[in-house]
Amino acid sequence: MTPPTATQPTRARHWVIVFAVTLAIITYVDRVCISQSANDIQRDLGFTKEQMSWVFSVFTLAYAIFEIPAGWLGDRRGPRGVLMRVVVMWSFFTAATGWAWNLASMIVCRFLFGAGEAGCFPNLTKIFTIWLPWNERVRAQGIMWLSARWGGAFTPLLVFWVMTFLNWRQAFLLFGTLGVVWAVVFYFWFRDRPRDHRSVNAAELALLDGAEVNAVGHGDVPWKRFLHSRSVWLLWLQYFCMCYGWYFYITWLPTYLKEARGLQLANSAFLSGLPLFFGGLACLFVGVLIHRLARWTGSVRHARRIPALLGLVVAAAMLVLSTHIQNATLAMIAIGLAGFANDCAMPSGWGACMDVGGKYAGSLSGSMNMMGNLGGAVGSLVVAQILKFTDNNWTVCFWVAAGIYLIGAACWLFIDPVTPLDGSQERPQFSTC
Repeated sequence: MTPPTATQPTRARHWVIVFAVTLAIITYVDRVCISQSANDIQRDLGFTKEQMSWVFSVFTLAYAIFEIPAGWLGDRRGPRGVLMRVVVMWSFFTAATGWAWNLASMIVCRFLFGAGEAGCFPNLTKIFTIWLPWNERVRAQGIMWLSARWGGAFTPLLVFWVMTFLNWRQAFLLFGTLGVVWAVVFYFWFRDRPRDHRSVNAAELALLDGAEVNAVGHGDVPWKRFLHSRSVWLLWLQYFCMCYGWYFYITWLPTYLKEARGLQLANSAFLSGLPLFFGGLACLFVGVLIHRLARWTGSVRHARRIPALLGLVVAAAMLVLSTHIQNATLAMIAIGLAGFANDCAMPSGWGACMDVGGKYAGSLSGSMNMMGNLGGAVGSLVVAQILKFTDNNWTVCFWVAAGIYLIGAACWLFIDPVTPLDGSQERPQFSTC
């Protein structure tokens, strides 16, 4: 292959996407593995279903609480040092999950694990605003979320395979080592400013079109402007609603398949990965579709609203449909399609954070992810309470989630996903790339 010349752009920015993809996979492997291990954990540590719901929720609660501080740190100090530290932190507490001996120690480990993982996606989003030209960012988000979802989709099979020769405690130790390796390699390769990287030439810098203005030193986040923006509030609400339903797939779904559908671990390991597998396809599909819709409609605003709104409506319909299907495999296909439809809103939401947030993209995406994970934490607890008061009626859980999906869909009627909050010039309404 001919090496790049002074007029031929280098491709260092593509390695940034590779780092984002691999970290997204590690993130979801580390968080999804506990749902597959839940039955063994409950048996060995004597947890009730309500106690296990707190183990699920405390991770999500910590993840939500630390989203804004983690995004702010990335805006203020740059994502390189922040990401390295948080990845090492959550990897340690992934391993430490396997050392837990009672409910209190498990809750502490999962809380601190969630606090570490909170820094992942706001800082990866920040990196995209620095290292990628505007017309490549939503596509990169789609690729990253495809990888994240597929990491989670194949984790049940991975955990099942690992636990044929390791117990759940040893499995968490193994998974914890993955992030440490990533953090070391990333820290030595990455730079907060592309111009400081020896693999970036002038032609590639020109492609970035001044994106370095979004780099470090923007800690003075305009929270008042955020709080006075209707679009920001609606972005928060739609992500809360979306994550309320989505977190079921990575927490209670294996338990549902065992109790309501009578499936054992070997069979449920494959089926429980379907929502994340289909969701990954949706992230990639919609990431490409948005560019096509923008050309067809002449508006990026409409191109982001349409798949997000329709996706959440279809997700609600698929959850309701699954409750009327007797065959376990067909029901899981319907739930898998709900996962696909759910994730049709992902590129639109995260793309809006990059464009609306601008140089404050880390803080805005962190705040949106905070609200989403609060929805996930609430959802995990609500499911346990519904089961308690309805004598294990899983159908009610699905109907509640469907109703909340519809609220999220309604938000997209009014969100402006393109106009920057910092007063800078709005991006073109469509891209020809």
